Amino acid sequence: MSTALPDAARAEAFRAQMRSGAKTRAYFLARLPLAWFAGLRVKRLDAQRCEVLVPRGWRTQNPFRSTYFAAQAMAAELATGALGMAAVQGAGAPVSMLVTEMRSTFGKKAVSDATFTCEDGDRVAAAVAETLRTGEGTTVEATAVGRMADGTEVATFVFTWSFKRKS
Repeated sequence: MSTALPDAARAEAFRAQMRSGAKTRAYFLARLPLAWFAGLRVKRLDAQRCEVLVPRGWRTQNPFRSTYFAAQAMAAELATGALGMAAVQGAGAPVSMLVTEMRSTFGKKAVSDATFTCEDGDRVAAAVAETLRTGEGTTVEATAVGRMADGTEVATFVFTWSFKRKS
């Protein structure tokens, strides 16, 4: 099955926008205000991989002096979702996307900035391509693993994304 999307240039333009600090902050303010408030940053976004940093600070901390799980979930969702948004931008036809399930496990407390990484871009693009090919909805699981700068794994999130062609 081919994962080539009809409008690869549009997908790359979206990825470039998300990699641009000022444009990303403006996008977050307009479309994802909680991500803007929390200070999430897209460190890397290409066709296969997305890295999102959630800073440790007063906006994201819980009463136990670590990063609140919901802030971690937001960064993990963005790490998986940005890959989906880029694929949808490159679809060449209207495609909707929605989280239908989320699972998580937590290892250590996140006591410093954490970066959530998803490397499932090919699988996500394949799901969008399948939706375009068949006209039927598809689902795909995408995993984001969060690590502090020292490599300590703080959490793993698995999101199930649903893609459907709009009529």
